[in-house]
Amino acid sequence: MKVLNLRCVHDHRFEGWFASGEDFESQRERSLVECPVCGDRAISRLPSAPHLNVSALREPAPAAPEKTPAMQAAWLKALRHMVEHSEDVGERFPEEARRIHYGEVEERAIRGRASPEDAQALRDEGIEVMAFPSLPSLKGTLQ
Repeated sequence: MKVLNLRCVHDHRFEGWFASGEDFESQRERSLVECPVCGDRAISRLPSAPHLNVSALREPAPAAPEKTPAMQAAWLKALRHMVEHSEDVGERFPEEARRIHYGEVEERAIRGRASPEDAQALRDEGIEVMAFPSLPSLKGTLQ
C-alpha cells in the first residue's frame, strides 16, 4: 500500500492510499480521484520523501499533539451550525443578499452560491459575504 500526498487545483491537500504509483495514475486518468473538500478531480501528486527507519540512530523526539482531527471536528461543528441556522437560497444568493442589505426584506441568515465576480460585486456594495467551499461529499448528514 502506498500513501500519496495529493492536492487539487484549489490547493486543498489530502492523502490518498493506492496499491502503487501506477494505480494512482490509472485512477486519476479515469477521474476516479477527487478532492474530499471541493470534489475537484484535477488532482496532482505532491513530492514526498521515502520512509527511512533511522530511529535507532537518534533520540526520539517528543510527539507533537495531533491537531488534524480536532480541527476537522471544529470545522464540521461550525459547518453544521451554519447549515442549521441559515436558509439555503441557492443561485439567488446575490439578489437575496442585496434585498436584505437594502431593507427590502427582513434580515435573516442566508447561504447559497455566487460566482467570484458576484461575490466581489456584493463586497463592493458594502455587503459582507464569506466564501465557504461546497462539499459534495457532505450532501447528506454531516458527520
